[in-house]
Amino acid sequence: MVPESYYLGLSATLFSIGVVGVIVRRNPLVMFMSIELMLNAANLALVAFGHRLGSPDGQVLVFFVMAVAAAEVAVGLAIIVTIFRLRRRLSVDDLNLMRW
Repeated sequence: MVPESYYLGLSATLFSIGVVGVIVRRNPLVMFMSIELMLNAANLALVAFGHRLGSPDGQVLVFFVMAVAAAEVAVGLAIIVTIFRLRRRLSVDDLNLMRW
């Protein structure tokens, strides 16, 4: 059996990679994938804590987080595709287009 500390270490590593991806990259698609990586790292931590406590509450919470993440993906990708169609390039620095 794998100890919970390994899962939490993996979760912290994945979350750190996601934070670095959001801070360093200027491409909205890469930033979007990094945010999803951070959400999955949080889900892994929730499942590990739920397993440690012996209750399914962590898995139930992960289910709701994944449902919200799916809605976020749909809206976020629609916005990114619309901006790409208008501008023909993707850069976070040029996204003042949303303010009218």
